[in-house]
Amino acid sequence: MRKLNVLFFSAALMASSLPMALTAHAEDAPAAGSAAVSSSYEIKEFHADYQPYKIGDVVPELYRTKPYQIDAWKIRHLPAPEAGSHWTYMGGNYVLISDAEGKIMRAMRGEIFYQH
Repeated sequence: MRKLNVLFFSAALMASSLPMALTAHAEDAPAAGSAAVSSSYEIKEFHADYQPYKIGDVVPELYRTKPYQIDAWKIRHLPAPEAGSHWTYMGGNYVLISDAEGKIMRAMRGEIFYQH
């Protein structure tokens, strides 16, 4: 009988907390629109290969090579690259760099790929 009471109490507790959990999840969701989604993933600093990087730094030559260049930026939910720039992948993050000098113009957390 005691186990049955504990089981019913547990089920009632879980059922009563479900609406609160759903409300909290809805409040944490990013706002609609690509600008709000992009800015929620945007970062100003990150680490790659045990080195800190920030907007304005120049990336090593390796990250400017074709294997690191991201041409399918749209399926990764990244904004279109500006003229004279392209997206690359560094340390789990997507980084927009200038074609000419490899200067970091913008950076996005890698989790943007899983954004719905």
